[in-house]
Amino acid sequence: MHALIICDDEDETALLSFVLQRVGVTQTSATDLERALQRWSERPADLVLLATRPRVLDEDIRSVRRITEAPITLVTEPLSEDRYCAYYDAGVDVLVVRPFSARLLAAQLRALMRRAKGSTLLALPLLAVGDLTLDPSTRTVTVAGRQRRRLTPLEFRLLYTLILYRGQTLPTALLVERVWGYEGDGSTDLVRGLVRRLRTKIELDPRLPKHVLTVPGVGYRLNIGAE
Repeated sequence: MHALIICDDEDETALLSFVLQRVGVTQTSATDLERALQRWSERPADLVLLATRPRVLDEDIRSVRRITEAPITLVTEPLSEDRYCAYYDAGVDVLVVRPFSARLLAAQLRALMRRAKGSTLLALPLLAVGDLTLDPSTRTVTVAGRQRRRLTPLEFRLLYTLILYRGQTLPTALLVERVWGYEGDGSTDLVRGLVRRLRTKIELDPRLPKHVLTVPGVGYRLNIGAE
């Protein structure tokens, strides 16, 4: 798994990086949330740690939630109960209060990672359509007998949705709702970026896609078996 640390304190960044190394997670770090999210498509993360000062805003949490369902851990100063509840309502999964124990944080992150691996996927059946096979239990896809490719949670949700409605053109707004779990406008670039990453894993030539087709001005369609 890969984690993104957003922290503007050099010493705390080093400590958070050390904790992630101890739990076996690779990481990248940034000091500015907005810039990090702008580069999200270059290296999506499976876990986000927010530890910037001054206080993280609710809208900052929602900004992360708009582009990913990855678990969010927020490191903050002691606050009121109302403020903690507001953070959880905005989309935080774990709150860590300064000063924190590196050992306890490592245990919390390990628990979060176990959940993030998606144990509920085990209940979903193997999906095979045309030359494509999607295995929810391992979150992998195989196309035309080529090597299995592992999908990120968002890539999996996108492909799973396209398979369920294969042959149908799905509007961008519907894909946002099914993949990210919220309704909203202005998400065309997010969907386009996710489709581009998915194509690199299932298309023989992502520049000339034969499986995930773009329907200009509308959305996308899974066209299994098209020549």
